[in-house]
Amino acid sequence: MEDDERQMDRRLERTILELLERRDPKATICPSDAARAVYEGEGDGWRALMEPARRAAHRLVDAGAVEITQGGSPVEPSKVRGPIRIRRAL
Repeated sequence: MEDDERQMDRRLERTILELLERRDPKATICPSDAARAVYEGEGDGWRALMEPARRAAHRLVDAGAVEITQGGSPVEPSKVRGPIRIRRAL
């Protein structure tokens, strides 16, 4: 993995945690919130960061820091299909 890619991965992880800290403990965010927060360009270039943001959320689940939810219920990251939300681990 290249250094730039690794730095972006870490930045997305930090951003997810920072966004969640600013919200109610049970509140959720979308991976797009993190992608938009770290994207430094104009337009919809943040969309290229959606999969990296989802992968960052998966790593944070593995670390025990967050949960990935669908329909308000936690789901196993390996079984996720479709839109997700991220919340602090309960």
